[in-house]
Amino acid sequence: MADPRGFLKVTERETAKRRPVAIRIKDWNEVYEKRDSAVVRTQASRCMDCGVPFCHQGCPLGNLIPEWNDLTWRDQGKSAIERLHQTNNFPEFTGRLCPAPCEQSCVLGINQPAVTIKEIEVSIIDQAFDHGWVTPHAPERMTGKTVAVVGSGPAGLAAAQQLARAGHTVAVYERDDRIGGLLRYGIPDFKMEKIQVDRRLAQLEAEGVRFRAGVNIGVDITWEELRSRYDAVLVATGATKPRDLPVAGRELDGVHFAMDFLIQGNKVVAGDEVANQIDAKGKHVIVLGGGDTGADCIGTATRQGALSVTTFAIGKQPPSDRPRHQPWPTYPTLFEVASAHEEFGERQYLSSTVEFVG
Repeated sequence: MADPRGFLKVTERETAKRRPVAIRIKDWNEVYEKRDSAVVRTQASRCMDCGVPFCHQGCPLGNLIPEWNDLTWRDQGKSAIERLHQTNNFPEFTGRLCPAPCEQSCVLGINQPAVTIKEIEVSIIDQAFDHGWVTPHAPERMTGKTVAVVGSGPAGLAAAQQLARAGHTVAVYERDDRIGGLLRYGIPDFKMEKIQVDRRLAQLEAEGVRFRAGVNIGVDITWEELRSRYDAVLVATGATKPRDLPVAGRELDGVHFAMDFLIQGNKVVAGDEVANQIDAKGKHVIVLGGGDTGADCIGTATRQGALSVTTFAIGKQPPSDRPRHQPWPTYPTLFEVASAHEEFGERQYLSSTVEFVG
């Protein structure tokens, strides 16, 4: 296990520092500074390697968290990434984007700040890429079976990788002009730069996965045609499909879905020209919804030069500490300050949108 007395010697929780606000809002680079490996190792030493590790209960992937915490503390990075990859195809994505329910289930979190599990995870994969430990795993033999995966977001890519490693011939279809789905166009670069997607795609291609971008299944190819070409079809779509707010005035100009705004913003950052772009420059922006997507919209509007950004959330402001009705190890609803909230704008709670006027 990690240092048996680590949680007693190191009681402070320390994560990577964010770049100064005045600097980072002028670019689209990730908001965090480079992680200090010594700090990461020290934080990993706090893991108690519990007899019953409740972090497993919190993690939807079942990551072997105490094991790679221990390997990180021992400075065995190559073994750590091998253990992490056993349950997680893309820790560079989850380590940056996951809300980390594992940390809310950490046993140490009962009476101390939880282990920085998410921080350790992303540090393991970043070190692995830096040292060339992430390599293709081609199948030993081919099965002769073919599979089409429709949708190239994280679910589609993970499925494609597992299928290819099992020896199947896999093609991934994506209606957008680039592969990546939500990772490519739904997540702003300040949360995850697209090099994270591109180098993982290079690994999948080396493993035999083939990508078909710009193909809209049901329009360019019928589902019947696709089914006739392949032995199996896997559908992995829908993450960018918005939920409408059907209130009076919804049809007015200037009322947009978050995904339309974010996708266009990401395309411009990637160097594309977008006709009639939804641009927040010089505008007063209202964001309806206080979740992660709303925070992405805040950060994007800030970097585009919005005059003001106000978030309306329908519920009341969550508490800063775990409420009694959401006891450990459940995932509590807490007041959080994302990087975008730290940069600009204000939040208002108990705001129910009943009409757009204009």
